[in-house]
Parts: sequence; structure tokens; C-alpha cells
Amino acid sequence: MNQKIILASTSLSRKELLQKIGLKFQAEDSGYEENMKENLPPHALAKKLSRGKAEVVAKRHKNAIIIAADTIVVLGKEVMGKPHSAKGAKEMLKKLSGKSHSIITGFTIINAKTGKIISQSIETKVHMKKLSPQIIATYVNSKEPLDKAGAYAIQGLGSILIDKIEGDYSNIVGLPLAPLVVALKKFGVKVL
Repeated sequence: MNQKIILASTSLSRKELLQKIGLKFQAEDSGYEENMKENLPPHALAKKLSRGKAEVVAKRHKNAIIIAADTIVVLGKEVMGKPHSAKGAKEMLKKLSGKSHSIITGFTIINAKTGKIISQSIETKVHMKKLSPQIIATYVNSKEPLDKAGAYAIQGLGSILIDKIEGDYSNIVGLPLAPLVVALKKFGVKVL
């Protein structure tokens, strides 16, 4: 396999997940403008956003396998992306407090040489503890939640906010590794 693998993301957590499975890759920012307001069901939205990122990066390379992902948080009918501000993070955490929500990660793999594309989405249920206003304020002051979908990072300090999960842990972090490895095999990329 002589094609390079490119992760269409500068997300530290996604890079760490791919490193854990021993994949040799380069990371590249897609520059893709996410539109969270699109009127699509959550799974379709996550796949569309991941595909948009993958397609932008695929256009820059003639002979590469591109991996892109997008993670969203769904509480009832509300789709949550990144809060981008302390106020937004506090509001999101108040809504999630004491409730169950879904983490949906869409991922897309594109072979830039052949045009072959696979897009999938994986859902994991997360049950958050009841959070006091003081815990929310202290966590938001750590700055960790500002660039995370749903305003928390399960792989960091945010882990203490979670009661339990049902499903794929790596999906919550931002890239569902088991389904990704199965899909990569279809592109001739072997991990194990």
C-alpha cells in the first residue's frame, strides 16, 4: 500500500486515537466550514459534515486515503456542537446535567485516487451526573469544554461528570475505532 493516509483534522484526541492503533498518518486541517443548522436528522448531519471535510482534503491530494470525522451531541431533538464561549458551555452543561444524551460521530474515508467513499455514523449513549452550578463553573473555568461538542471531554477532566456510557468509548472521544478499522480494510489499509 503506497498511498499516504491523511486525517482531515487537527483534533488532538482524534490524532491520539489513530496513534493508539498504530496507524501511520499525517494530519491536515480541512478548513471546512461546518453548518450545524442544516435541517438533517443527526446521523445524516454527522455523516454530511465528515464527508465535507474529507472531500475538501481529497481535492488537495492525488494519491491518498483521507479520513475525516465530525462528532455531535444530541439531547432530545437538539443538536449541540462546540460551545465556543464560557457562557455557551455553561448553558450546554446545564441542559445535559442529570440526563442521557447521544454522541454521534460521522466518519468518511475517501480514496483520492479512485474516488471510492465510505461514510458511516456511530451512536453512543452517555448518562451525565446531576451537576451543581459550582461544578459547572469550575469545569468551564478549566477551559477544557470550550472546543468540545457538548462542552465536555470524556477523555479529560470531563470524565468525572459522567455516570455511565452505553456503546463505543472511542466514539465519544471523536473517532469510533472498531468500525473505522473495518471500513479501512475495504481500502486495503490493514491495522491488525
